[in-house]
Amino acid sequence: MSTAPKRLPARDRILDTACELFYAHGIHAVGVDRLIAESGVAKATLYKQFPSKDDVVAAYLRRMDDRWRRQLRSAASAAGDDPRDQLFGLFVAMEHAAREGTLGCAFINAVAEYEPGSTAHTITVEHKRAVRDWVRDLAAAAGAAEPDMLAFQLTLLIDGTLAATRVERADAAAEAAKRTARDLLDAACPR
Repeated sequence: MSTAPKRLPARDRILDTACELFYAHGIHAVGVDRLIAESGVAKATLYKQFPSKDDVVAAYLRRMDDRWRRQLRSAASAAGDDPRDQLFGLFVAMEHAAREGTLGCAFINAVAEYEPGSTAHTITVEHKRAVRDWVRDLAAAAGAAEPDMLAFQLTLLIDGTLAATRVERADAAAEAAKRTARDLLDAACPR
C-alpha cells in the first residue's frame, strides 16, 4: 500500500489554486499561465476543465458562495436555537474570523473588477440575494416587525465589515459590527 498522499483531480487542483490566488490577489491580476503553473496542470488540461477564464471565475465564485453560506449557517447554529441569537451569532463569528485574518468579501472584491451583466456580477448578485433572503427568514422568525429591512441592514453591516477589514484593523471593525448588530436586533426584535 502506498504512503504517498493522494493527488487531487486536475479540476480540484485548478479550482483550489484559483480560490487562493483570486482571493489574495484579485481575479484580473492572476493570469491563466499562473493558474496553470501553480496548480501543476497542463494548459490543455485547464482548458478541458474550464473552456475559459470566465468559467474558472464562475466556479471560484460558486465555491466561495458554498463556503460562505456554510460558514454563516454554522455560525448561526452555534449561537443556539433562538433566531435572534442566531442573527447575533453571525457577528460573533465575524469577530473570530477577524482574529484569523481576512481579505474582505470575495464577492465584493470580484464585483469591483467586473461590469454589471458579466457572469461574475450576476453570480455575486445571486449570492447576495440568497444570503439576504436567508437572513430575512431568520429576522422574521425572530419576530422583527420589518424583516426585509432588518435583513437589509444586517447584510449591509456584514458586507461593510468585510470591506472594512481590507483597510481597517479587522478586529476593531468586527467589534464595531457586533455592537451595531446588537443595537439593530434590540430595536427590531425586542425580547
